[in-house]
Amino acid sequence: MRTKSLAGALFALLLMVGAVAASAQEVTQAEKDKALQYLETTKKNVLESTKSLSEAQWNFKPAPDRWSVAQVMEHIAAAEDFILGMVKEKVMMAPAGEPGRDVKKTDEGVLAMIPDRTNKVQAPEPLVPTNRFGSPEGSVKHFVESRATTEDFLKSATGLRDHVTDSPMGKLDGYEFVLLIAAHSERHTKQINEVKADPNFPKK
Repeated sequence: MRTKSLAGALFALLLMVGAVAASAQEVTQAEKDKALQYLETTKKNVLESTKSLSEAQWNFKPAPDRWSVAQVMEHIAAAEDFILGMVKEKVMMAPAGEPGRDVKKTDEGVLAMIPDRTNKVQAPEPLVPTNRFGSPEGSVKHFVESRATTEDFLKSATGLRDHVTDSPMGKLDGYEFVLLIAAHSERHTKQINEVKADPNFPKK
């Protein structure tokens, strides 16, 4: 009888350990709240940086090979769809990461490296501006709608830590790709502000 009780206790303990292991990599509510706040803050900053611009200001280019504010805004809006689509269709279907993967370190790496504009990179072909939204205002509208979709996905998604796939920063999970979306818009808000700081930027 005692053996059966001991076996039962061990089985219960194993179940508890299994439950802890299964939930250890789940995104906590605090992490979701942090990412949601970052999405909201970066959205606000994008909108603030493009507020009340004239047509001349939207379309000013600091140099022939540099983007205008209008082009940067279009890129931000297009990238939101592109990255979130990849998360849904590719990342969330990908295999699990390595056991013991340091998610905190990777999260922090995304937040530090993506907004850093000391390293310039070429935009992938699908995200090069083509006036796909018809106007700067169209880009802003699309961005706001897409950011709402991103936030809804973050709020409702489960298993964001359960899958990883390759990125320029190495393997990222679903949560880290959501952080990347917000960080990407922060990066390009800095680019907009660089254009606006150019001495030849139109006064109105």
